[in-house]
Amino acid sequence: MYSLTQSAEYSVEVFNLRKKFGDFTAVDDISFAVKKGEVFGFLGPNGAGKSTTIRMLCGIIAPTSGRGTVGGLSITGDLRLIKQSIGYMSQKFSLYEDLSPFENLNFYSGVYPIERDKRKARVAWALALAGLEDRQDDLTGNLSGGQKQRLALACALLHEPDILFLDEPTAGVDPLSRRNFWEIIYNLSRSGVTVFVTTHYMDEAEHCDRIGFINSGRLIKIGSPKELKLSGRKLVEIRCGDWLAAFQILKEHEQEIGESTLFGTSIHLAPKEDGEAKMTELLEQRGVKIKGIRRIAPTLEDVFVELLKGA
Repeated sequence: MYSLTQSAEYSVEVFNLRKKFGDFTAVDDISFAVKKGEVFGFLGPNGAGKSTTIRMLCGIIAPTSGRGTVGGLSITGDLRLIKQSIGYMSQKFSLYEDLSPFENLNFYSGVYPIERDKRKARVAWALALAGLEDRQDDLTGNLSGGQKQRLALACALLHEPDILFLDEPTAGVDPLSRRNFWEIIYNLSRSGVTVFVTTHYMDEAEHCDRIGFINSGRLIKIGSPKELKLSGRKLVEIRCGDWLAAFQILKEHEQEIGESTLFGTSIHLAPKEDGEAKMTELLEQRGVKIKGIRRIAPTLEDVFVELLKGA
């Protein structure tokens, strides 16, 4: 358990946080802490409670019970100060599409507590961060998804927050834009900014310092990507000529062989005792040609699937 006092080591601390909407419990008694300067990933399926948690931490909605601090400010008592001190970017980007990038940034520079004589310099910095100096006067609605994404991030960083919350920030953008976006995130983290990000993408989660897995409102496990993968079950990767038929056969015999999951055209098997030998014998009996078998370390996706099944 975490102490109930704000630690100098942490930017975010949460204690027994719960949020109910009527009879539905969206977030169910979770506790965790995020270290200063780290990239903390919050991973879970749709409806798991990720966005509800981040909205409570940002002071957008109040928790039903529990406590938390963000930058030393209470999420139940200092909502206005939290909103002014953090950066927040949602997956909908919160941009005015009928304004130009310059006008969007100029507007947000007046919303945040930025001294008037510094606003011009901050807007220029933000345009450079977004790579939109040459398009600063175009309509925002005419920008690409990746350009809107960078502009939304620049708006969230105008007031130089120490803590940045990103709620599914790369949803709906192309892989190259995602990669460029994450380069910016890494640079922010190296400069001391704490980044709290929710994501569906396993490759993004791999690059977080630590990950929290959440499902049905409950926090299942927290650890670094390496720690989480080492905690997973040992796996066997199977490649077959008719991989779909092989997968269907193995699913039919999971009770005796072990759980199997399809990864592209290969199969990952978490074998029970003697499960690997039984699997080989069974596929050969059913006329499925095995092209290759090798032991592999679990991926984050393997761990995620395993945790969800356990939950």
